[in-house]
Amino acid sequence: QPPFEAEFSELHLCKNELHETLNSLSHWMKDEHVDRSLVTRLDSAFIRKDPYGVVLIIAPWNYPIHLVVVPLIGAIAAGNCVIVKPSEMTKDTERLMAEELPKYLDNDCFAVVTGGVQETTRLLENKFDYIFFTGAVSPAVGRISMAAAAKHLTPVTLELGGKNPCYVSDTCNVQNVARRVAWGRFFNAGQTCVAPDYVLCSVEMQEKLMPFLREAITEFYGSNPRESPDFGRIVGDKQFQRVQALLRCGRAAIGGQTDAETCYIAPTVLVDLQPSDPVMQEEIFGPILPIVIVANMDEAIDFINSRERPLVVYAFSSDDKVVNQVLERTSSGGFCGNDTLMHATLPSLPFGGIG
Repeated sequence: QPPFEAEFSELHLCKNELHETLNSLSHWMKDEHVDRSLVTRLDSAFIRKDPYGVVLIIAPWNYPIHLVVVPLIGAIAAGNCVIVKPSEMTKDTERLMAEELPKYLDNDCFAVVTGGVQETTRLLENKFDYIFFTGAVSPAVGRISMAAAAKHLTPVTLELGGKNPCYVSDTCNVQNVARRVAWGRFFNAGQTCVAPDYVLCSVEMQEKLMPFLREAITEFYGSNPRESPDFGRIVGDKQFQRVQALLRCGRAAIGGQTDAETCYIAPTVLVDLQPSDPVMQEEIFGPILPIVIVANMDEAIDFINSRERPLVVYAFSSDDKVVNQVLERTSSGGFCGNDTLMHATLPSLPFGGIG
């Protein structure tokens, strides 16, 4: 990751989560007194929150600090013991977690387990009291984790990503839309589970968007993003090959350049696509932005609702009624109007999908 992106997403957001937890913990721990009926008027009735016990956190590679530390903060604050399994794909961060976290946390209630598929499989054979799994492009591994948990009736949280639609209406500030969509899509080279995965707009809006998207990419990453210190790389060869294959879909109106040696894929905008194209069938998790043509808002909503419910829906319009229509008529884990990613920066908002 580029330095600014790492500072913002890996460190700053973790600090925010920690501060929110420290400031709120005494309130969260209080018993919640509930209403009583006539026959229990003299009794005491309340809800007390107890720890689950031992929690397993399986973290992904795309934000290897954030997606370890943030669930770890919540689990420890709730009084649990925790076993953390960082991703083996980010070796340096995996080693950092294994070496540094034990210096600051109570080793009697916390442990880091390193390794790959074999170690994770052996971990899942054990009975945990809660499993927290994040794997944005690994729904198959999510199913394995859930099946392993089911043997012990262990509750789980699975964050498996999804294809997040971004509707752009004909009434909007096109330059602002282009800048915010480009930032959200190409942040961390597109390897963000809540990134806008594709744009839905009219033919006329596509024509208006294109020069402003090109301008935003140049402003953010220069005329040659490959040389920019602010543009990231794909995490490894396997993911590079997968994302590169998606460039065969449609036509690259912007970008499309690749370099296998450095796992570089240029910020790319694809047009002339069909809904059946592979790039529209799987989560991209790379710096590719497809644009799909729709006639109007109703057609965009129908397109969104015909697919699996996404992690987040984005909508851009100068008309609040349009944004609210998209919010009310679609179903998703989160929603963000006239911006991208920013809802995920608020520790005061819940985060998750629907399933």
